[in-house]
Amino acid sequence: MNHQGEHGTMLKVTGLQKVYHGGAADVEAVRDLTFDLAEGELVCLVGPSGCGKTTLLKCIAGLMPPTSGTVELAGRPVTAPPPDMAVVFQEYGRSLFAWMTVRANVELPLKEKKLTRARRAELVAESLEAVGLTAFADAYPWQLSGGMQQRVAIARAIAYEPQVLLMDEPFAAVDAQTRADLEDLIRTIWRRMGVTVLFVTHDIDEAVYLGERVLVLSSSPTVVQDDITVDLPAERDQLTTRQDERFTELRARVYAEIQQAKNGAGSTPAGPDDHAGDGAAQASTAVH
Repeated sequence: MNHQGEHGTMLKVTGLQKVYHGGAADVEAVRDLTFDLAEGELVCLVGPSGCGKTTLLKCIAGLMPPTSGTVELAGRPVTAPPPDMAVVFQEYGRSLFAWMTVRANVELPLKEKKLTRARRAELVAESLEAVGLTAFADAYPWQLSGGMQQRVAIARAIAYEPQVLLMDEPFAAVDAQTRADLEDLIRTIWRRMGVTVLFVTHDIDEAVYLGERVLVLSSSPTVVQDDITVDLPAERDQLTTRQDERFTELRARVYAEIQQAKNGAGSTPAGPDDHAGDGAAQASTAVH
């Protein structure tokens, strides 16, 4: 189900450009990005390595000013990190404080809000229950697996009650089974909370499985190359959905678009399982 048109626009990116100055020459990471997310939509964003996905998210999150163009959240310009937005990064280990319990990690951002202690405790308990970690509230991050640590990061984000949730390749560093579980968790939380989600991933299958739309970015300097509606049933599960003929068709279309983007940059086309090469994908994250 596509929410576009049913609700107002929650996130609006218009003519976004980012040029990095310094060194021998300026680098235009993002050339001209324009797209909208409707309220309550889950949109996935994919593109070749180094196409500026992380740069884009930092601009949307108000962590970095664009060179030109605008970002609006619910009609208001984003010029600094907005209070109604939460971000979950790939580097979950770095985002959690090892000396604080799971409960304390989840509660920390809530201390910026004018909430009673009781309300903070209620939000923490609800979010830990949503990610299946109630029994681990008093554990420390270093006592948890990678997948459980990422659940803590997700719990912290949703406890904040954001209108928009930005996710930057959040499952790239976990094993395949954990990744599948976390994908289903995100769809469950999204449907329960009605939050607007922009999910960045290197994984084509993940983008098609999760999203209502998939935005395909070109090679750097970046523009939106395609905006694909994912017309799969709203109820999805890992086995049935991935065996659906339509899933295969959509996956092939996104893959073809990414190959076109790579070839446009003069790259060599990769094999059909290129998207699964998460090691290379992670290695390139720092230079997005």
